[in-house]
Amino acid sequence: MLYSQTPAAEKRRLFRERLASGELLRFPGAFNPLSARLIERKGFEGVYISGAVLAADLGLPDIGLTTLTEVAGRGQQIARMTELPAIIDADTGFGEPMNVARTIQTLEDAGIAGAHIEDQVNPKRCGHLDGKQVVDEGTALKRIRAAADARRDPNFLIMARTDIRAVEGLDAAIDRAKALVDAGADAIFPEAMRDLAEFEAMRTALDVPILANMTEFGKSDLFSVDQLRDAGVNIVIWPVSLLRIAMGAADRALDTIIDEGHLTSKLGEMQHRADLYDLVDYEGYNHFDQDVFNFEITR
Repeated sequence: MLYSQTPAAEKRRLFRERLASGELLRFPGAFNPLSARLIERKGFEGVYISGAVLAADLGLPDIGLTTLTEVAGRGQQIARMTELPAIIDADTGFGEPMNVARTIQTLEDAGIAGAHIEDQVNPKRCGHLDGKQVVDEGTALKRIRAAADARRDPNFLIMARTDIRAVEGLDAAIDRAKALVDAGADAIFPEAMRDLAEFEAMRTALDVPILANMTEFGKSDLFSVDQLRDAGVNIVIWPVSLLRIAMGAADRALDTIIDEGHLTSKLGEMQHRADLYDLVDYEGYNHFDQDVFNFEITR
């Protein structure tokens, strides 16, 4: 009832323990707190919180316009609604190294299990768009050192994302990933890998967990969980998928209202009221306080 019963520090400890096992962990992207609860109910291992989704939720493009306050606030709302660990997209850390340090501590306070900091130039671009620019290696390493030095919970996962593959090629991406690990990164997010062989090359080169981004309409093919596991990937995210599906359904529903004047034909596609009430645990609130819940759920 209300929020997660597992303290944030315990979520982080359990997440680190599971990540160390070597199994592939699936982190679908939650676009709101309720979708995070659904992800948990379906049996996934974690929740991902995408910067692109947070920007889109505000009606903004994913070009670094969101603030730390907005990202941390929404991240807290999502993370506290599930027993699962949540990894959040912290873009370039919202400023210079000292800002990166503050970002990490703010996200720790928000109950997040880990965050990734990228090596793009501000204003950043979506990782699967052309025209990206990356910072020099020294600047990228300073961001990760600041993040690692700032965390207070050693189990908070500091992940370094590198976008250099699309700019300078795979060899440059491997070299930078190695340097980022030496600077304190616990895991690597190599963005926009072209094929499974590139993930395998990253796996061979690195001793830390790696993440695969299976975002639709991007530079990478959409590999299956089994393919990514065989390539040595440790975490896979589908960052914007649920938002895309939900917005696609909303778009079609609005067209149906325009064309048919009602949504009767769409009832089979909707989450039933009873299923929604079950997901938000109306019964739990009823047991807590009969005055809060005073009606019966009917199908």
